[in-house]
Amino acid sequence: MTLNKRLFLYFFGTFFLLTAAITFFQYQREKDFRTEQLDQLLSTYNNTIYKYIQENNNSISNLDKLIKYFPDSTLRVTLIDLNGKVLYENSVKQGTILENHAHRPEIINATKLKTGKAIRLSTTTNINYYYLAHKHDKFFVRTALPYNLSLIDTLKANTLFLYFIAIILLIAVVVLFFITKSFTNSIDRLWKFTDRVENGEKIDTSIKFPKDELGDLSRNIIHLYRKMEKAKDDVNHEREKLSKHILISQEGLGFFSAEKKEILTNRYFVQYASVLTDSQFDSAEKIFDLLEFAQINDFINESLLHENLTRKRILVEKNGKVFNIRCIVFQDNTFEISINDITAQERENKLKQQLTQNISHELKTPVSSIMGYMESILENPNIDPNRQRFYIERSFIQAQRLSALLQDISILNKIEESNQLFEKEKCNVAQTIEDVLNDVQLEIEEKNCTIIRNFTHQLQLIGNRSLLYSIFRNLIDNALTYAGENLTIDINCYREDEYFFYFSFSDNGVGIPENHLSKIFERFYRIDKGRSRKLGGTGLGLSIVKNAVHFHKGNISAKNLPSGGLSFIFSLRKL
Repeated sequence: MTLNKRLFLYFFGTFFLLTAAITFFQYQREKDFRTEQLDQLLSTYNNTIYKYIQENNNSISNLDKLIKYFPDSTLRVTLIDLNGKVLYENSVKQGTILENHAHRPEIINATKLKTGKAIRLSTTTNINYYYLAHKHDKFFVRTALPYNLSLIDTLKANTLFLYFIAIILLIAVVVLFFITKSFTNSIDRLWKFTDRVENGEKIDTSIKFPKDELGDLSRNIIHLYRKMEKAKDDVNHEREKLSKHILISQEGLGFFSAEKKEILTNRYFVQYASVLTDSQFDSAEKIFDLLEFAQINDFINESLLHENLTRKRILVEKNGKVFNIRCIVFQDNTFEISINDITAQERENKLKQQLTQNISHELKTPVSSIMGYMESILENPNIDPNRQRFYIERSFIQAQRLSALLQDISILNKIEESNQLFEKEKCNVAQTIEDVLNDVQLEIEEKNCTIIRNFTHQLQLIGNRSLLYSIFRNLIDNALTYAGENLTIDINCYREDEYFFYFSFSDNGVGIPENHLSKIFERFYRIDKGRSRKLGGTGLGLSIVKNAVHFHKGNISAKNLPSGGLSFIFSLRKL
């Protein structure tokens, strides 16, 4: 069947169904309207009878006279009390005893809804009637008309409009035929175009279409096809680049089908898999035979069964190496396995464990001292007051050291792991330096120290004032504690560009042996451990300095000066 015929039948069928629905609706509406007219007529009779009875003091003796005036000579009138007893019936002789009407359908409905109607065979007259009953305060008024051919014809809808609908439908068929014929001109040409595309034939993108909306749409489709072809070429190029990236990535990457067949692997995957396997590695699929891959195999089978995009991670130690192996199952049931050599990272974790041990040791020393002094006081209640005060003072010093240590550890952890907790604001570095110098003025005077200020008062940057304070406070505390007496400290902002301030913090003290310079920024690193503890240092000051500088996107290093002393060179980013 041609497209023209298919479109014609589709539109004709749609229009026909719509027309049929409208016709049916209108027909039912007409029938309902005629039924409603009949109900209104019978309701008028009922209301007239009820008012007549009321005006005659509820007497029904003269009701026959009233009924004679009604235009419908076949009208049947019945009065029924609320218990169903027939009080009056004009279709039977007076005095005839009739059965109880309480269970008549129209009476039941009127009892519930005040109004009830029904079409049924009368048991009294053996004639079909159209009944309408109304419930009043003391009785029911029911009127009825014979449900004969005349009444049925009256209730039928007027069929004149059906002829009108038929004419409209005929006109629509003719119009639809010409519309679909004109419509399919562009469609046929577009169909030929898509057929050639599907069969891989040479495409003529210069096809001419009519100058109408469908022609514009067809031209747009061909334009989009050109763009799609270009996008397809671009995707192929990107795919080629991605494949090259996978091949040169330093992460071992392998892609496999749902049947665990190799799709693509890079050299690092082959290299790491060779380390994991004990036999010669000639196929990437051999990796699934490894005992260490049992969890990955179970995970893949479970994921493919439930068709979920999920991932699994395991650690494997083998042949002196530690590998992090991850598997991701995609929605098309292919999956990726990545293998990373994390041996160096594991070593770093061990170093962190050692760091934790160092922290424990550093905390243990002041705590042990405090407990020792307190124990001496508790066990010797008659101890000399001067001796007791000495123990308390030593305990207080150790408690201060412990507090400083905990505070420094807290600052370092916040900088290294949660630096977003430090808010950034506009800061004046020169003012921060002056605040530090004011806070340590007493120590400066005791050490007979000279401070040289080589900086302007407009060193504005966006950073954290607390961390800036820590940088200069720890540097000057370090110099005052370890560099010796009669110092000269030179704080110099020796350079400034669009992005950074460049500082040097120098003293003319004893300096540091060259073999220690690369380690002084490590946590708890001390050149002379015994001397450092005596002087009260926590071993974290320079580590805080380094991390605070890094927080401000700068770098720091230390060097010994040829003339003697130590110099810290660091930068701070303005924004």
